[in-house]
Amino acid sequence: MLHDLSKSTNIKLRTLLLPAAVVIALDQYTKWLVRTSPELHRWEIIEGWLEFYYTQNSGMAMGIDILPTHVISMISIAATIGIFAYLLWTLKHAGLGYLFFMGLVLGGALGNITDRLIMGYIEGYGGLLDGHVVDFIYFSLRINDWTVFPYIFNVADIAISVSIITLLIFGKYLLPEEPKAEPLDLTEKEDTVKE
Repeated sequence: MLHDLSKSTNIKLRTLLLPAAVVIALDQYTKWLVRTSPELHRWEIIEGWLEFYYTQNSGMAMGIDILPTHVISMISIAATIGIFAYLLWTLKHAGLGYLFFMGLVLGGALGNITDRLIMGYIEGYGGLLDGHVVDFIYFSLRINDWTVFPYIFNVADIAISVSIITLLIFGKYLLPEEPKAEPLDLTEKEDTVKE
């Protein structure tokens, strides 16, 4: 029984951590490739639709810049630690589908946190927690003077967004169920009262 429990836990941990590792590797590789290849800084992939547009985001998601970079970095790290702790706490009741998508969220968060930890050093503008997140994927579709999706993003952002949308749509099937409380055995109580 203990062996089966351990095997189940190992499978669940792999289902969580493997997608996270793949996202981190892809995210960091694509960011490095675009950052170190000037010809990719402005590259139109599909004319009028999709391009690489290299930029560094010092703020939060969608370019929201209301807090200093190091504060955003600390919040990101604390939130990711909280998510990981919650996932470990609910591991017993979590299904593999849920853990897979949460692994993508975890990988995306860690990919962007990596930038916040190292980009300040690499680019020479700051230290630990001062790094800006590398973004480069841009849907450039415009209708008249209106850009349909004006945000620039990266592989980590894609992993997070796809996972959250999937969990919202299919949450009924993927989200872990709350453990059910054991019903009270009233006959046992009556026996002790009679004695």
